[in-house]
Amino acid sequence: MQPMAQVFIGSEALAAGRVTKYDLRAHYQRVLPDVYTAKRAPSLRDRTMATWLWSGRQGVISGAAASALHGAKWVDDNAVIEVNWPGRKSPAGVQISRDTLFDAEITSRHGVAVTSIERTAFDLARHGPTAKAVQRLDALAAATDFRVGDVLAVADSHPHVKGLRRVPELLDLVDAGAQSPRETWLRLLLMDAGFPRPKTQIPVLRADGYSHYFLDMGWPDVMVAVEYDGEQHRLDRETYGGDVIRSEYITQVGWRRVRVLAGHRKYDILRRVHEAWR
Repeated sequence: MQPMAQVFIGSEALAAGRVTKYDLRAHYQRVLPDVYTAKRAPSLRDRTMATWLWSGRQGVISGAAASALHGAKWVDDNAVIEVNWPGRKSPAGVQISRDTLFDAEITSRHGVAVTSIERTAFDLARHGPTAKAVQRLDALAAATDFRVGDVLAVADSHPHVKGLRRVPELLDLVDAGAQSPRETWLRLLLMDAGFPRPKTQIPVLRADGYSHYFLDMGWPDVMVAVEYDGEQHRLDRETYGGDVIRSEYITQVGWRRVRVLAGHRKYDILRRVHEAWR
């Protein structure tokens, strides 16, 4: 048996003599009709490629899967793969869209047809709960540094699509400084509670006078910072040791810092931030 691509169309491989029917049963798994991968848990990239191949290489990947192809992080491997391919029925794990796409809104990543960065941002802003949409937009912005004006230009080209009215509002909430979905969640929580919009990735000059620590978010004018500590801060000994030194120095130079962990209640977080402001 010749080496196969990670994801392939079964009938094409059979016709080319690269596999036999026995090979398909014994060594591969079908992830979509006539599309196969090795017998392992398929990654998001595998599932995205499989969806594009299933479309006969005619569909255009969009939504969260498109953002991942553009480099965005934190897209779950089990996320629904959206593909613009009119007139078809969606198999499990795939969502068909039938939106109008102009030529300038289609590009290619890793050999797969995908919506452009600006069109991808436009689609993310139109769909899903607000917090989830902003998390995905933050991730795309961190990876691509897209321009809000370019996304609004896409919106102007599609005046009658669903979700259009909320696009400017959600784009106004985007911040490429978010380093995780929980940081986005925390920033939105603070803004919803009436705090001024915090700055993100605030530099604090280290004792060496040359390098910087960076605070997740906060307000330099009052020297209050809020940071979300993920599990790696607690479980990784080296990270934890560096955090201790960093924390002591940041406090020494005058910052009041509120540290947020998984499981902390919203009320308690906001109470602590109010106390830090006072």
